[in-house]
Amino acid sequence: MRLPIAYRLFIAVLLVSLALTGAVIAVVRLSVVRSFADYVAQIELGRLDPLVGELQARYRETGDWDFLPPAEPAEARVRWLRRELDRTVAGRPRPGPPPPRGDGQRPPPAGPPDHLSLHDRVSLLGADGRWLAGRRDDVPVRARRPLWVDGQVVGYLALARVVEPADAIEAAFLADQLRHIALIGGLAVLASVIAAALLAGHFRRPIGRLLDGARALAAGRFETRLAITRSDELGELARSFNHLAAMLERHESSRRQWLADTSHELRTPLAVLRAQTEALQDGVRPADAANLAALHRQALILGKLVDDLYALARSDVGQLQYRMARLEPWPLVQQEAEALAPRLAERGLALVLQPPESAATVFGDADRLRQLLRNLLENSARYTDAGGEVRIRAERVNAGHGNAGRGNAAWRLVVEDSAPAVPAELLARLGERFFRAEASRSRAHGGAGLGLALCVRIAAAHHGRLDFASSPLGGLRVTLTLPLEA
Repeated sequence: MRLPIAYRLFIAVLLVSLALTGAVIAVVRLSVVRSFADYVAQIELGRLDPLVGELQARYRETGDWDFLPPAEPAEARVRWLRRELDRTVAGRPRPGPPPPRGDGQRPPPAGPPDHLSLHDRVSLLGADGRWLAGRRDDVPVRARRPLWVDGQVVGYLALARVVEPADAIEAAFLADQLRHIALIGGLAVLASVIAAALLAGHFRRPIGRLLDGARALAAGRFETRLAITRSDELGELARSFNHLAAMLERHESSRRQWLADTSHELRTPLAVLRAQTEALQDGVRPADAANLAALHRQALILGKLVDDLYALARSDVGQLQYRMARLEPWPLVQQEAEALAPRLAERGLALVLQPPESAATVFGDADRLRQLLRNLLENSARYTDAGGEVRIRAERVNAGHGNAGRGNAAWRLVVEDSAPAVPAELLARLGERFFRAEASRSRAHGGAGLGLALCVRIAAAHHGRLDFASSPLGGLRVTLTLPLEA
């Protein structure tokens, strides 16, 4: 059975209210019973003041309890204390049995004995607590009154508890109090019910909005946003929901853009291949070495594009494999620069290498770093105007000056070239997929805009970073920063 959280909250508050009300009634009842019993006992002890004065005066005259009747039989002392109580308190002798009726028979008893009668519950105790006169049984003593003579306690008048809970006054008082307590408890439960209902509704509405929003996201409506009207945890949850929805919307937009760009980039080499193949089939072009070489170039472009897409996709899902080891990065830079030197020379570009002052060791994958360096140098060779310059330098930097975050020092590689430059507002987008600064580095130079995006991910996998800035030479400066191994 599915029980909404608002109902669970309502039931929980209601049960707690009922339990607290019941506990309060029980505690108050117990407290009233005890307090009332003590109160009644004090009143009853106050009624014994004349007997207390009489016993203290007679003890002062005799100096002992010798004025009491003989201890045997004990009933004599019981009757004696009752007579003294009647004489001093009531001012009259204890009434005897009622006279017989006209028919010579005694009337039936009026009812059960009066358990509230002082005669049946008062006893005289010595200073050491031993029984001297009056009631003598095992009924617990409710209260006792000390007897003072010349500043010393010579005995006590003890008042026993009622044998049966038949105290009419106490029962009436307790019943009246319980009626009031029950009324207050009922009002408290009713107020708790109202408060629980309001509280449940107070939480149910924003939770319902969150639930509706989650269902909208699950249905693909990533533009869904929640109105934030609260400052508590539910308001924070709504803000987190909106942030999540915005991220999902951006990711969905990026996914769609990724698909559109991928299909667009694949369409161009495929269209060229198709046109050239159809021309060969129709006999428009001869199947000579030049035309076959053109087909081969388009196949290589298509293959590189597919390889880059595959590498980026694997990097996004964390499946691009890295074989990390301690290595010196500068020899890798030299090897890739030497491999690209002939192409730079063909384009009339000068290559300048500025090695670091000391050797450095990083923790990385040599093959992936070669791929990164190759893409950077290829980018400069492809987009730098003829007669320009490509400059490569490396250096060590301290923490806080380019440190990638793993150690106290970092290794920095700077690859910069001459004109044309990239507009400053486009520098931050150079690491995006399929992005080209078309105004200065056009599609005519080749490339799909994936090389730098892949470089950014390879640098991040090495706990480093790739930064883009304008170069003093008039072109682009790319800075690779990697943490040094101790």
